[in-house]
Amino acid sequence: MDVIRSVAAVLLCAAPMFSQDPKKPRVFVTDSQSWEISGGVGGSNDGFGGAQTGGARPQTAEIIKTFEEQCKNCTITIKKEKADYIVILEHEGGKSLVRKDNKFVIFNKSGDSINSGSTRTLGNSVKRACDALTKDWASHGSKSQPESTSE
Repeated sequence: MDVIRSVAAVLLCAAPMFSQDPKKPRVFVTDSQSWEISGGVGGSNDGFGGAQTGGARPQTAEIIKTFEEQCKNCTITIKKEKADYIVILEHEGGKSLVRKDNKFVIFNKSGDSINSGSTRTLGNSVKRACDALTKDWASHGSKSQPESTSE
């Protein structure tokens, strides 16, 4: 009876190790440097006037939220030094709604660009970035990532 209890205890302790997902790539999303400015002027014989509005439109939180929703096979990290990939995704402002682009570029841990592009929507840019880094991770995984060295 003691042997059965021992085996059961070992299986219960070992089960979490076997049920864990394989190592997910860690992704650092950079700050977006998005700007949008709009304005106008007008006048007549009776007067003249104008106005301008705009400024920074950081979208980092929205990008991270979208990554977490669409790229569940990745772990988003705030620690750049622990990331397997760095994603820069910028929303282009200052154009008409139809002409806005979302540009992205992905770098691996070695600092090499593995993919870049642009799409009309944030969701599509995140999807393309996720697909590219997932494909790279499946091909190379952590084996191709350089070991940290002290200088």
